[in-house]
Amino acid sequence: MTDSSAVLGQERAAVADSCRRLGAAGLLIGTAGNVSVRVEGLVAITATGAVLAELTPDQVTVVDLDGKLVDGTLEPTSELDLHLGVYRRYGTGAVVHTHAPMATALSCVLDELPCIHYQLLSVGGTVRVAPYATFGTPELAESVIAALDGRSAALMANHGALTHAQTLEKAVEHALLVEWACGVYQHAAALGPPRVLDEQQQLAVIEAAIARNYGTTHPVPPAQEGTP
Repeated sequence: MTDSSAVLGQERAAVADSCRRLGAAGLLIGTAGNVSVRVEGLVAITATGAVLAELTPDQVTVVDLDGKLVDGTLEPTSELDLHLGVYRRYGTGAVVHTHAPMATALSCVLDELPCIHYQLLSVGGTVRVAPYATFGTPELAESVIAALDGRSAALMANHGALTHAQTLEKAVEHALLVEWACGVYQHAAALGPPRVLDEQQQLAVIEAAIARNYGTTHPVPPAQEGTP
């Protein structure tokens, strides 16, 4: 074993920072949830039993893609196989699993979160609900990985939510977005059946986003000569 600061030190700090951010936003409660980031064949992942809203880098463990401990003094999360399965299947860069209140509530009643807002297109549109299975089991990993096909987010029945992305920052943003969308759906459903964006409307949004380079800042072009 090497010194804990020598293996993925920056990534371990980033995982801890992300957990504190998600905790402050109410998406991680106590020890419930887990976050990881992958760098080639190594994964920095939260330790089991750690209070995530107060996480420190030394509470992040490093394993390889087979789950073998590479560095750290604490056992990794019980959902290690789920994270590793997502990495192996989708080649992604980071995974965020939360027990966010709205996402968890909707996972108890819906088969999927429909595309009620165009921002959900950033995670693939509708968010499927993976069938319930006991935490930490191969059955849970299999069902969630299947629900993620073509998506960057899934709800986990009677459990929570999972998002992934090429960067940890984006995976966290996806988690925050899904929780927001779940809240919007719940408020809308209390008033009446929520309208859902159809396929044509979704395509129009994608075309507009591409044409306008949506989601990035754009400097104001210099004024042309003679323009007041």
